[in-house]
Amino acid sequence: MVDDMKVNRVDQIRQGESAPGTENLREIPMLLHRVTRAMVDRFHDRLEAEDCPPLRPAHGYTFRFVAGQDLVTTVDLGTHLGVTKQAAAKIVAELEGWGYLARAAHPTDGRAQVLRLTQQGWDYLAYADRVWGEIAAEWGGVIGGERLTALRADLQSYLDTFASGRNNLRPVW
Repeated sequence: MVDDMKVNRVDQIRQGESAPGTENLREIPMLLHRVTRAMVDRFHDRLEAEDCPPLRPAHGYTFRFVAGQDLVTTVDLGTHLGVTKQAAAKIVAELEGWGYLARAAHPTDGRAQVLRLTQQGWDYLAYADRVWGEIAAEWGGVIGGERLTALRADLQSYLDTFASGRNNLRPVW
């Protein structure tokens, strides 16, 4: 038996009508994306002002992935980032050239190399954490520290509920 109310609601959604009381809520995903973009732009403005190499978001995702995993290869990185092995190799070569990343022999696969952060890479990660903290604190200055703390908890709750067990810290191309 077909539920006519559900069919009608699906038709309303297809026609662009919102559920009652949700007109402003549908903007949340785009607002979150715009806030993320604004924060990333502020972060990169800081890098540029401090004469850091021209790191891109893919580099930041690479730092986090390599720092949080053992025995990461270029193939693993490409899979994580959702790019080809060649694109991952380019990212690795850039970071290696800037002194942030090093390659070492894989302990069990003679053909593979393991990626490791150098001390400069770990120092950069600490620097990035500090800058991200400062950028978040700016947001707290706008909305208040208690609201920012509550927002952080709410965002984590959403991730725990709908993204549990996934490593979602990767770029969306």
